[in-house]
Amino acid sequence: MNRYDAQKTPATFHVKSFGCQMNVYDGERMAEMLGERGMTAAADGAEADLVILNTCHIREKAVDKVYSDIGRMTREDGSRPMIAVAGCVAQAEGGEIQRRARNVDIVVGPQAYHRLPDLIDKAGRGEQAVDTDMPLASKFGALPARTKQARPTAFLTIMEGCDKFCTYCVVPYTRGAEISRSWSAILDEAKALVDGGVREITLLGQNVNAWTGEDDRGRTQGMDGLVRELAKIDALKRIRYTTSHPNDMSDGLIAAHGDEPKLMPFLHLPVQSGNDRVLKAMNRSHDADSYLRIIERVREARPDIALSGDFIVGFPGETDAEFEDTLKIVEQVRYAQCYSFKYSSRPGTPAADMDGQIPAEVMDERLARLQALINRHQVEFNAATVGRRTGILLERKGRHPGQLIGKTPWLQSVHVTAPELSIGDMVEVDIISAGPNSLAGQPSRRKAA
Repeated sequence: MNRYDAQKTPATFHVKSFGCQMNVYDGERMAEMLGERGMTAAADGAEADLVILNTCHIREKAVDKVYSDIGRMTREDGSRPMIAVAGCVAQAEGGEIQRRARNVDIVVGPQAYHRLPDLIDKAGRGEQAVDTDMPLASKFGALPARTKQARPTAFLTIMEGCDKFCTYCVVPYTRGAEISRSWSAILDEAKALVDGGVREITLLGQNVNAWTGEDDRGRTQGMDGLVRELAKIDALKRIRYTTSHPNDMSDGLIAAHGDEPKLMPFLHLPVQSGNDRVLKAMNRSHDADSYLRIIERVREARPDIALSGDFIVGFPGETDAEFEDTLKIVEQVRYAQCYSFKYSSRPGTPAADMDGQIPAEVMDERLARLQALINRHQVEFNAATVGRRTGILLERKGRHPGQLIGKTPWLQSVHVTAPELSIGDMVEVDIISAGPNSLAGQPSRRKAA
């Protein structure tokens, strides 16, 4: 086995995150924790002393990619970095990772990464460094205060875990039960982010709208109350959240979309299928009709809202007619954007043992049809924006000199050429053209409020 040089204490690190936004958040928090330890972030993993693969376990290809990356870690001179596998693959497979990939030094689950410094020390001494515990104590209390962000947008995890147990999903097994962070902890972190230059915060959770807690006066609050409190932070200009569940779309949260201007008019609300029998087999707590009624109520509260969703094609037993129901619900809702996937069997989930597994070629054909419809609606949504004046938050540089890229309230990317502006500016733009995945804008020469 090609071991990391135990005589060399890691001084530099690189975190590579796969999958969801929560992994991005976790990766940032690990980086901040290692920075507090005195380590320095490397631009990439090529020369880093420690490489952390922050993994996703939702789909099989993501798991295979992790092992492929591990296999490429050995350098030309035969040396390699200290390798840590974190995240959901680490939680699901535990010590099996080190048996399958013997050059992995550290395995740490998503609820235990606050113990990463101790695991680094153990690995440096040549000891086994595996931690996939799900402690009752909050890991967030063990993490350092947020540092200044290099961009004006940030993720903020407000809850973790899932109690829904959809039959295709590993999240309840890799992230544990639903646990909401405290009101005060969330507000403190949000204020620290804003003080560091953040102007837009996206609240995160596996089922983010299931968040609940007590405010500073002991009153029980749902996520709508939290959003309204966050909106009182003057320098925070925009609030978003993902991923939500139809079962937790409360009256208060729907109302907040209509009367809280800082809550952006964008809602990611996965339905997964348009067929009731398939939804029941998935253990989803809604049917197609109840989902559509929620969409109708949200649109009544905020008529210009952009909608996003998730779809799985080829769930075990799905017939051609049942797949057609999915196309029908997409046609009814007309999403501004969507994520769609072929069903991927995950070991340990109930769906993995169901009869009626769908052949790959059938799933391919269904996914192609679904994505063609989704893409058509996305193109139409973007085209309808042309001629509109809207505010965008400039987030990053574009490919061309003087070009900057920002997001509309509806989460569309807008390219503008404005060398006099800076990342972090809120600016009014006129949308002058639209493509399938982005827009072009022209500054109206006044900054947005």
